[in-house]
Amino acid sequence: MDKTAINQRMAALSDIMAATTLQADESLDLSNTHLKVGVDLGTAYLVMMVLDTENRPLAGSYEFAQVVRDGLVVDFIGAVDRLKVMKAGLEKRLGCSLEHAVSAYPPGVPAAEQRATAYVLESAGLDCSKLIDEPSAANGVLGLKNGAVVDVGGGTTGVAILQDGEIVYTADEATGGTHFSLVIAGALNLSFEEAEQRKKQSEHQQSLFAYIRPVMEKVASIVDRHVQGYNVEEIVLVGGTSMFKGMDEVMQQWTGIPTWIPQHPMFVTPYGIAMQDK
Repeated sequence: MDKTAINQRMAALSDIMAATTLQADESLDLSNTHLKVGVDLGTAYLVMMVLDTENRPLAGSYEFAQVVRDGLVVDFIGAVDRLKVMKAGLEKRLGCSLEHAVSAYPPGVPAAEQRATAYVLESAGLDCSKLIDEPSAANGVLGLKNGAVVDVGGGTTGVAILQDGEIVYTADEATGGTHFSLVIAGALNLSFEEAEQRKKQSEHQQSLFAYIRPVMEKVASIVDRHVQGYNVEEIVLVGGTSMFKGMDEVMQQWTGIPTWIPQHPMFVTPYGIAMQDK
């Protein structure tokens, strides 16, 4: 796993996700190009990403959207409506239609709920070409050989253990960034929305750390329990919740396993999802 190369790739990807216009040659004709599209229906964020055939990011969009809870679609209409708007915006920027996409689910989600994710895409005008579990998608970007990919999302923590580059075990449990926000809201008498915003502001994270460290330790204890009995040489944290300062230190202290967070971990899993669209 080349950490420098991964960080460089994620930095470039973050720039594209933040752009409001397509950062490419405007004369580029994509009408006959196979585009890879990924949709990540997360607990906190809805992310849509478009790559070319060489897995180079072309465009993307994301927004805060509480349409999923613990891997289950709880606001089907809201998810469809938001995804339709995202799709239309990206099509306008790219100058071509988007007709298919891959999506993902946390490990252990029942088959019926996996299909619900596919139905969201199809109702938004996208053929769901494949569904993949989130940690597996993330490792498509990371290329971890022996270790654990831990996707700490808004509602759940997903764990995938790899041996010789193959996933040998997956698990998923409730606890994630939403729980951080709930603790902050209770401690500081804020609304959930205010706590969510404060949590993401780096200038506040040091003062909030004492409140949410117990939740971080809960996440670390989940991971520690699932890696027992496996030869895990390192842990890689992805997902938006991993961006909170100190998350890697708490995980390493609790598990005793070297832990690393790539740049812009929020986009690792969506990028890996899009890479699966063949």
